Amino acid sequence: MVLVEMFSWWYSRGWLIFIKKIRSFLTSITNFFSMDSLIRTLFQPFRQISADTASSSSSLDIKFHMFLDRLVSRVIGFFSRILLLIVGLIIIIFGGGLSLVLIVLWPFIPFLPVAGIVMSVIGVAI
Repeated sequence: MVLVEMFSWWYSRGWLIFIKKIRSFLTSITNFFSMDSLIRTLFQPFRQISADTASSSSSLDIKFHMFLDRLVSRVIGFFSRILLLIVGLIIIIFGGGLSLVLIVLWPFIPFLPVAGIVMSVIGVAI
């Protein structure tokens, strides 16, 4: 009776719980990299560093210097965020692929001990 209950849980509720945990894992990866925030702030200055705006009485040299400071800060911010997005995307793709493999293998896991015993009896060595 216990074996029947174990198999009924494994192939119904257990599978659904496992899928929910995998979804939560992938969501936590997305939240860890703050993908939505990185996309939203893609062109903002690096670490929110921005030079003050020049007043109308500032010289052209000062205005140009402030413009270059903001431009360099935005370029650095863009490339650092793009790099984080790419790394996060690679990890999400890898995690999603691994999760898909685990979901497909889930039904076969209860039979692995039996397969191991059979393989050792017939002399299969890995």
